[in-house]
Amino acid sequence: MKNALIQQIKAIVGPDHVLTATEDRWTYAFDATDRERLPELVVFPGAAEEISRILVLANEHLFPVVPRGAGTGRSGGAVPIKGGVVLVLTRLNRILEINTKDLVAVVEPGVVLGKLKAAVAKQGLYYPPDPASAEFCTIGGNVAECAGGAVAVQYGVTRDYVLGLEVVLPTGEIIEAGTRTMKGVVGYDLTRLFLGSEGTLGVITRIILRLVAKPPARQTLAAAFTTLKAAAEAVSRILASGLAPTALEFMDRVTLGCVREMLPFKIPPQAAALLLIAVEGHPRDVEERAAAVAAFCREQGADPVLRAKTAAEADDLWKARKVVSPALLKVKPHKVSEDVVVPLGAIPDLIAGLEDLSKRRGLLIPCYGHAGDGNIHVNILYDQRLPGEANAVGPTVEELFHEVRRLQGTLSGEHGIGLTKAPYLGMELSPAAIALQKRLKQVFDPRGIMNPGKIFPPEAGDLRITLKSESN
Repeated sequence: MKNALIQQIKAIVGPDHVLTATEDRWTYAFDATDRERLPELVVFPGAAEEISRILVLANEHLFPVVPRGAGTGRSGGAVPIKGGVVLVLTRLNRILEINTKDLVAVVEPGVVLGKLKAAVAKQGLYYPPDPASAEFCTIGGNVAECAGGAVAVQYGVTRDYVLGLEVVLPTGEIIEAGTRTMKGVVGYDLTRLFLGSEGTLGVITRIILRLVAKPPARQTLAAAFTTLKAAAEAVSRILASGLAPTALEFMDRVTLGCVREMLPFKIPPQAAALLLIAVEGHPRDVEERAAAVAAFCREQGADPVLRAKTAAEADDLWKARKVVSPALLKVKPHKVSEDVVVPLGAIPDLIAGLEDLSKRRGLLIPCYGHAGDGNIHVNILYDQRLPGEANAVGPTVEELFHEVRRLQGTLSGEHGIGLTKAPYLGMELSPAAIALQKRLKQVFDPRGIMNPGKIFPPEAGDLRITLKSESN
């Protein structure tokens, strides 16, 4: 990037908010995937107007712009694969309003989710979405990826709480989409279009969120099963029982072993799977439903079924669940994590298919995740120093996706397509659907400057993406 252009950008945001040194730029070259690419410039804007001016420059000089929050994404959405400018939104980190009458919060995209949830809770309210990265991911990233989390089985995902947005379009215009009200059908639903768009249609600069009443009571249970099949079959039965769990999480033997020492009580070594179940609501109702859930799980063959006796024990259970992903690196030094979703009744078939796939490919494939909504996190573990394992990963991912589609599932429940799943988009979307989405992208971004190379299958001649292990 030419120095004159860098100086223009510095004049917009201030010289202290631009990184040019190579070592500083490498810090923003990757996200939570194994892909990286060095950006030409890293910029920290402080207002929508500054972003607008930068995007006008980008259209004039044709440099890519990649919005970024905390970099916790798992599909490569924040990797600047074409170089250009990484636009880090962490300075836009204000909670502008928590309104207890309207039941809304107005926030900037750089607000850390955990801080928002805590601030809302102090007002007796609740913002439900709760991805595992809640203590460090940002709201803007949640919106761009349509994040989910453990309580989606009862409360839904991020899109169910976003009422309105302020967005800077790729051409520099600043627009408002959506409303501050629960209902609104004036014109096309642009708000939903930006949700899950992964920074390809604009830069989100303000978000209006719906809040709900904070549930007065919660109980957490853990149910151990001696077979994966029994645990998987219990999931849909629990959901059909009318017991209405708030969260219904699943861990297999490998994932359970990685966090066993964090659990507040002992799980027998013969346990092949563990279900974590939460119920929320009025104290008396919660007590009755928790007891009914425990009894129901025992009827399904669970043994033992343990209930957290204190809030601390419950917290320990959920903390253990939230660190499963990094804990798996105890088993193998590398992994690919896919967040596939299948219909609830197909979970046992998916689990059986994974066991077969693991044997045939010679790879360990543990799984865990949000069983209550069919969103299973499938992890393919390998050691890149072993060519047999490393070379088997790609075909294993492709075979997994074929199995998910056979079961009428989807390739991503909450991580998005980004970079890593882009080559497989055609497995789920027809050529006509992909062409329509490309036309929508062109309408919003006629010069192709917003987060190029994401979502859509790579075109011939696209730049090769470097694995971190190749350059480190």
